[in-house]
Amino acid sequence: MPDVRLASPQGRWILLTTVLGSSMALLDSTVVNVALPRIGRDLDADMAALQWTVNAYMVTLAGLILLGGALGDRFGRRKVFVVGVVWLAVASLLCGIAPNEQVLIAARALQGVGGALLTPGSLALIQASFHPDDRGRAVGLWSGFGGIGAAVGPFVGGWLVDGPGWRWVFLLNVPLALLCVPVALRHVPESGDQRAHGRFDVLGAVLGAVALALVTYALIEAGEGGAVAAVSAVAGVAAAVAFVVVERRRAEPMMPPDIFASRQFTAVNLVTLCVYAALGGFFFLAALQLQVVVGYSALAAGTALLPTTVLMLLLSARSGELADRIGPRVPLTVGPLLCAAGMLLMLRVGPGASYPADVLPALVVLGLGMVTLVAPLTATVLGSVDVARAGLASGINNAAARAAGLVAVAALPLLAGMGEEAYRTPGAFDAAFGKAMGWCAGALVVGALVAVAVVRRPPAGCKRPECLRHGGVAAPPLEGEPVRKRLP
Repeated sequence: MPDVRLASPQGRWILLTTVLGSSMALLDSTVVNVALPRIGRDLDADMAALQWTVNAYMVTLAGLILLGGALGDRFGRRKVFVVGVVWLAVASLLCGIAPNEQVLIAARALQGVGGALLTPGSLALIQASFHPDDRGRAVGLWSGFGGIGAAVGPFVGGWLVDGPGWRWVFLLNVPLALLCVPVALRHVPESGDQRAHGRFDVLGAVLGAVALALVTYALIEAGEGGAVAAVSAVAGVAAAVAFVVVERRRAEPMMPPDIFASRQFTAVNLVTLCVYAALGGFFFLAALQLQVVVGYSALAAGTALLPTTVLMLLLSARSGELADRIGPRVPLTVGPLLCAAGMLLMLRVGPGASYPADVLPALVVLGLGMVTLVAPLTATVLGSVDVARAGLASGINNAAARAAGLVAVAALPLLAGMGEEAYRTPGAFDAAFGKAMGWCAGALVVGALVAVAVVRRPPAGCKRPECLRHGGVAAPPLEGEPVRKRLP
């Protein structure tokens, strides 16, 4: 049984290590958005290159995150976590010195591999190291500090972009890794899962990542037309079908198809796809809208988006407690509708927009919607499957959210009619942004309809999330084993 106490020096070192590691991955999924206009100008990149700057990271992260957790269970969570930190730092260095958009995109894909290795390990190390009496508080502190990192990330990213330059948004990971790795090796105990056995589902992971990459490529290139986009779309669908076939035939698949036999689990993942597609598209385009159309600096744009994260950090725990009392159906219906209203309010954000009168109200409504739905969504995922599969269910839900976000970043510019040079033309970008917000709001309404039609209160004694103070916007908080049972 793990016996490290939170008040001990080793306990504090473990907490520091996991916070640093998860912050590296979190920064790379959120901070880059505010740097996109400057990256485009400096590298003379078109809109498609900016989409790939975001999506290359998300493709490998979403496709490999379940495999990363399995590798940690088998070979040692600390070992895989440290490899992920080093991998992410080296890839970040490559991003920081990239001479052109092609090298930057390739390095971003490598960053996603590092993120997939370290992200599941951050929480797993806490759960495997701390005494059960301290584990809940340790997870709460980890989640809270992660939320603070998510809040200050866009601010720091904007300051770096306006100051020393966008390359430092990536280079920031190098000193974080230099601090994190020696602390992990010295103070964090190794752990694994003795039940882990059998062969890894590498083929399933590769097919999943390839399907995401090909579909994303087809959507980004569809605006130009041509046979390449069509072939990529067909190949992506074929890879997705092959992924399903492989998962059905594997003895120990990465994503067991029978987990979707739970109607509740399937419904909540459909809600997740709708919600995080909208959120992923929103945060990608909003950072551009504020800079390209409204005229904000990178620092001002990053700071302007803080209210959503701050609201989640302050109120998510209370939202989770409310959902425990009334059940998830109402929060998972009302939350997406509030988010949709916030995005429709963003239609007022154009040239000369006032922050207090136009931007802030939209972000507050959006943030309240996110507060309402994130903790109940995670709790419902955990409560819709057997105890032994809670970690797997959470990983699938997290991967689904990230996949939805990357598909939205690829599809929204196409649906909204953004050309290759749209971010260089304020008028054209503003018109397309309005259409994109309509699409995002529509996806959220679909998610609310699924929730009201299918989601029901989980049975008594099911799971509730430990990561309640959650400030990230790229995906729901990733929950592993063991998790606490809901109080009766």
